[in-house]
Amino acid sequence: MMKKSFLFFLLISGLSFSQQKNVKISDLQQKSEDTVFPLVSYSENPLVENKINTFLQVNELEYVPNSEGNPFKLVTTGKTSYSNYIYFYSWEKLETPKNILSIGIDGEASGAYPEGFSKWVNFDLRTGNFINCPDLFQPNTVKAVENVINQSIKKRVDDFLKELKSEKNPTEETQEQIGMYENCFIEHTLEYIEFYFGKDKLTFVAGRCSNHAMRALDDLGSHSIEIPYKNLEKYWSPYARNLLSGSDKVDATGFQNKLLKGKIDKYPVTVLIKRLYTDNEENAFSAMYWYDKNKKLIEWDGKIKGDHISITENDYYDEKMGKWIPRAFIEADRKGKKVIGTWQDYKTKKYLNLELEEL
Repeated sequence: MMKKSFLFFLLISGLSFSQQKNVKISDLQQKSEDTVFPLVSYSENPLVENKINTFLQVNELEYVPNSEGNPFKLVTTGKTSYSNYIYFYSWEKLETPKNILSIGIDGEASGAYPEGFSKWVNFDLRTGNFINCPDLFQPNTVKAVENVINQSIKKRVDDFLKELKSEKNPTEETQEQIGMYENCFIEHTLEYIEFYFGKDKLTFVAGRCSNHAMRALDDLGSHSIEIPYKNLEKYWSPYARNLLSGSDKVDATGFQNKLLKGKIDKYPVTVLIKRLYTDNEENAFSAMYWYDKNKKLIEWDGKIKGDHISITENDYYDEKMGKWIPRAFIEADRKGKKVIGTWQDYKTKKYLNLELEEL
């Protein structure tokens, strides 16, 4: 097993890890000091370029590329679906294996209070798909990987606690710090953890121990856990092995963060499947779609049972009734990379055919 791991590490180490010469990143216009956002150019594969930019702009800015107006209008005016003001200050293209594009993004989000953020987005340059962390590992090894990460975080916190507790005559502030770190949340899952690829290691970034009110006391901040690829070799899924080794073989990955293209009736549409989550023990997801002609974003709330998908498309929120009024209902089935079903108008009850396929 050790020999196999070593050979695999030599293979990925022998590839070109320099930043891909044909992958360029510039600033999305209209750029300002609060809107420094990456725009990817990949002349070798225009479809991949388009998928990456579409994902970034729809997911982060709620803006469909090449539609009218300023791409940053919603995020800088607090009119996104989550009502936050978002400012983007910088981005960085990271050094990665050749099949991967990793970008670090820094900014500030203002809801009830302003807060800086750092996030990372990772894309498969063979397909343009966003890389979901759970797809990198065999399903039966996910818990083991999570345990490795969480034990590293626990050690980091425990070591700092020992320092704090060794102080003679600790101040009130130190005592508050001790209480905060003793109650630190250390049960992070791959579904929610941030991560990014490096030349020879994967870095996981977990949330800090403090809430906003206690942040000034939090000397540790977020937890960056670096794990060499060679130490994760026994956990990799076939998808991750091919991704990291430079292979052109693309394995199937999950439904989350996928772009789909197709039609409702005769009208071309594009769909971004966003977050998958559990709601009252049911598998659920959120999505956005738009008609390619008018490029206006419409939200979907979906449920998944086996290969069957049920979606509600809401029209507007009725203040008097205190509830959302639906515009349509979708019933469809996943068949490989396709989604086939019907879109039913809530008012007229008329059915339209729906057919989508993963881009």
